Amino acid sequence: MILIYHYHSRTMYVCVCCAVTDRQIRDAVSGGAVSLSDVQSVFPVGMCCGRCEDVARNVVDESLRELTCSRGS
Repeated sequence: MILIYHYHSRTMYVCVCCAVTDRQIRDAVSGGAVSLSDVQSVFPVGMCCGRCEDVARNVVDESLRELTCSRGS
């Protein structure tokens, strides 16, 4: 599954159980997180039922790609 969601759009809850948003995940990546595990050390995303892990991982990966592209420009 590929998540197509733009950072400048509305905020989306990725983890409803723990109320973690895509913006919080993106901020964690901007702050140095490079994996879902790194994000989980800051936010409890995927720590309850686990159904959001795939989407959370996609947000992390997408954020890393965006950072790489913006730094390479």
